[in-house]
Amino acid sequence: METKNTGALQLDPEELKRLRALLEREPQQIVLLAHTNPDGDAIGSALAWARQLERLGHSVRIIAPNRFPYFLESMPGISEVIIHRQEPERSEQLAREADVIFCIDFNGIARLEALGQAIESNASAVRVLIDHHLQPTERYDIRFSHPESCSTAFLVYSLILEIFGREHLTREIAECLYVGMMTDTGNFSYSVLTPALFRAVADLAETGIDIPAIYNGIYNAYSPQRARLFGYVIHRNMKFLKHNTVAYMSLTEEEMRRYYFQQGDSEGFVNYPLTVGKMKLSAMFLQHHTFIRVSLRSRGNVDVNLFARRYFEGGGHKNAAGGKSYVSMEETIEHFKRSIEEFASEGGLKQ
Repeated sequence: METKNTGALQLDPEELKRLRALLEREPQQIVLLAHTNPDGDAIGSALAWARQLERLGHSVRIIAPNRFPYFLESMPGISEVIIHRQEPERSEQLAREADVIFCIDFNGIARLEALGQAIESNASAVRVLIDHHLQPTERYDIRFSHPESCSTAFLVYSLILEIFGREHLTREIAECLYVGMMTDTGNFSYSVLTPALFRAVADLAETGIDIPAIYNGIYNAYSPQRARLFGYVIHRNMKFLKHNTVAYMSLTEEEMRRYYFQQGDSEGFVNYPLTVGKMKLSAMFLQHHTFIRVSLRSRGNVDVNLFARRYFEGGGHKNAAGGKSYVSMEETIEHFKRSIEEFASEGGLKQ
């Protein structure tokens, strides 16, 4: 629920009270966690919130399980993000010694993979959730769970406004929040697009951020190899089902090596089939060493969160979700085809 005539979400007063009291304590050791394969929303939200907490005198560290996509490298402060896969001992020590742990843009410790063990071992830290995904799975001492929000960045923006005031929106914080909102809404073309969101964007713009430069830094900064990879996937690996209302694409490890794949190169691929007029659901299968990552997108009332939970041990949002498969690519695709038939027979593809 949004507050009227402001660019912010309506937040639980009791949770706000607890968060205020927590942040007013003596300077604390605070860790902000982003999920595995961190995207623009996770990184942007964490960077913005970290800057605000640092202004209160707290010692703040951001930890991500693995590296963020290269097209996020121009974001202010991103060099300070600690990558667990690169510095496991340092990041795990910080997690074990933290007074406060913020879980940013994910709803379960399982999404942290190996880093999650260090988090679980710290039983004394106050855990705070700031997230917009459905059905949180963990216990949190303070919880801001808002699936109605377009992004976690919009939720962080709302927290800053509610607790500190609009004057605390510095240009650096605004840039990070804008990246989060922009990337999680496909440059404001899907997801939960509300008047309050655009009021928030106006607030961010008033700080003087260079919106065209931010857009170009994210969406027009891919490598030549990525452009060739995209052409290959569309031409060779995009298949259609159900009278061109469902599409899927796949990439094996061998194909990715052929095009010098970097983290983030497949970003946005799964959205492309939705440019086809009758398309209702799109899937992308990306092969990793021990599993296949499944990305799902949809239009209208086609619920890929339900589909992901039922068939791929995943979840997410109604129109954007994901999961994993632990069998071969061929078996995964066949499972997907059977699942689509069952899902359609139950009315799941009706808009």
